[in-house]
Amino acid sequence: MTFQQENEPYDVLVVGGSGVDTIVRVDALHVPSADSYGVPPIEEWAGHTGTGVALGCATLGLTTGFLDFIGNDHQGTLIRERLAGTGVDFWPLISPHGTRRAVNLVGPDGRRTSFYDARDPLDLRMPAEHYLPRLHRARHVHLSITNFARYLYDDIEALGIPVSTDLHDWNGATPHHREFALRSDLVFLSTAGAGERIGAVMQEILRKGRAQAVIATAAAGGAYLLTPDDRTPRLIPPAVPPGPVLDSNGAGDAFTCGFLYGRLEGRDLEECARLGAIAGAHACTARGTHTALIKPDELSYALNSTGAAATIPVTLTTTVPAARTGDQVSRTGA
Repeated sequence: MTFQQENEPYDVLVVGGSGVDTIVRVDALHVPSADSYGVPPIEEWAGHTGTGVALGCATLGLTTGFLDFIGNDHQGTLIRERLAGTGVDFWPLISPHGTRRAVNLVGPDGRRTSFYDARDPLDLRMPAEHYLPRLHRARHVHLSITNFARYLYDDIEALGIPVSTDLHDWNGATPHHREFALRSDLVFLSTAGAGERIGAVMQEILRKGRAQAVIATAAAGGAYLLTPDDRTPRLIPPAVPPGPVLDSNGAGDAFTCGFLYGRLEGRDLEECARLGAIAGAHACTARGTHTALIKPDELSYALNSTGAAATIPVTLTTTVPAARTGDQVSRTGA
């Protein structure tokens, strides 16, 4: 745990979404059937979406708190060790069910497919006495779509705190995601789940929920931004990575961090999305999960170097490309 003053406000409080990634590098994501394959050394990284958002926000200079369940196991120790000394104020509770895990296959071009072990039972709840004192210190809350996190919405709304979430590859229909989609002020998701229907899914979130903006990331295809002022999503052009693309693990979480950084600075939504694209591209330039975290000066330099790139309106009848980084994360919060 990183100890901070009890009355010090959090710019961002992240809830849920820690875990450990076992990364297996393969020649192709669609591995043919065989008894065994030789692969490069298998790596284990503290990762998953909540860890990535917490680390990314702290690296950008945002005062960051993080609440979650972890196991009293080797994987839980990896998460504690990764967060130690990073500036993230980590407040874990021990779950008897162990730490969440994922096995991620990563191809030569950096694309990945993730096999996610959520592990939490549906009746897992975080006690109010654990989270309420930290909510009172938060300027913004980011909820991972771990099931227990949904039960914080009433208290977040009562306190009037803006909240964001990442639906990952939601197809627009799976019930687990719907409450997160409709009760959040900023909604992130990937185009991977909905494919050509992504525009309609974004419109539905905006129409039926409370979102001020819906942002769909499309990896190398950029991202799509939809606000109440838009008739159709705007295409946010992709940012150029500052080096070779080696691993896309954590790129979506980095996008979220860049966006939140801009939002908490009071920037307009389009510029926030451009910051997100820059942070996401930067995250792809190192092997492993959450190993290439962009700093504020790097983010500002990249933004100023690219200038004010124009966004492109996209009609809802236009085919919106699915994500091209193998963004097949679990629908329960990897």
